[in-house]
Amino acid sequence: MEASKQPPCVACHNESDISSFYFYETEQFAVLWLLFLLIVCGNSAVLAALKCAKKPKSRMNFFITQLALADLCVGVLSVLTDIIWRSTIAWNAGNIACKVIRFSQAVVTYSSTYVLVALSIDRYYAIKHPMNFSGSWHRAKLLVVLAWIVAALLSVPIGILYHEKMIEGRQQCWIEFSEPWQWQLYMTLVALAVFVLPALIITICYAFIVFTIWAKGKQYTQKATGDDSRRASSRGIIPQAKVKTVKMTFIIVLVFVLCWSPYIVFDLLQVYGHIPRTQTNIAVASLIQSLAPLNSAANPLIYCLFSSSKTNR
Repeated sequence: MEASKQPPCVACHNESDISSFYFYETEQFAVLWLLFLLIVCGNSAVLAALKCAKKPKSRMNFFITQLALADLCVGVLSVLTDIIWRSTIAWNAGNIACKVIRFSQAVVTYSSTYVLVALSIDRYYAIKHPMNFSGSWHRAKLLVVLAWIVAALLSVPIGILYHEKMIEGRQQCWIEFSEPWQWQLYMTLVALAVFVLPALIITICYAFIVFTIWAKGKQYTQKATGDDSRRASSRGIIPQAKVKTVKMTFIIVLVFVLCWSPYIVFDLLQVYGHIPRTQTNIAVASLIQSLAPLNSAANPLIYCLFSSSKTNR
């Protein structure tokens, strides 16, 4: 996550024979440029497709638009900045820019996560009350606004903690703690905010969604007969288009977990001292940190996969 990311020497001592800026440059630049192109082109295509769509605007498309905007910003503010930083191996923009850019990176990263949480909550309400249209758009907009507000609030510490500092003879936009326990606390809080708590909320939403679909399906099986069955089937206790949006959201969430897990697990193992500080591990840490925005590149592929079917409401 760009919000918590730093050069791969977190929570460690500066041994004289190990460089904090050691990278497999060719490989990492290739990965970063590929990520940047996938994120920018993919999410731009999604936004353009939604803008030009002829079908009525739906809440699902509203959430997809918000996710695509957040993911596009991740590409521009996080991945592109990472490419520039790895090109110069120094920070030349000044202390204010350091704080503003790191804060902005954190906001778009958190927003991508919490808009996904908002989408999961909205899908739960859509399944729980499939025929209730009253206030649905107001709720969707409120959830998105709250997602961006939470993202901004969680990003404030990033803007405060990052600052310009001379590291190994180069000016850097850096975050530094004097004690290992401070790094451990910091990374634990970041892991909770960007991954664990969102994943927990989403899991709870999907548990309720699965239970609701199962309960309504069982109720339909027991009560529907003859013409009533045919009318109920055509109307849909839970419309098929709505169930498909739940499936798409589930895939998005699954990809979110798969993309973020390596970064979170590796960084926690690193700051808690379970991964020794070697030159190779520094390069591995740098690569894993670079792959954190992979989720923003994967989402447009999921949208494309489901785009052939309706995702109304």
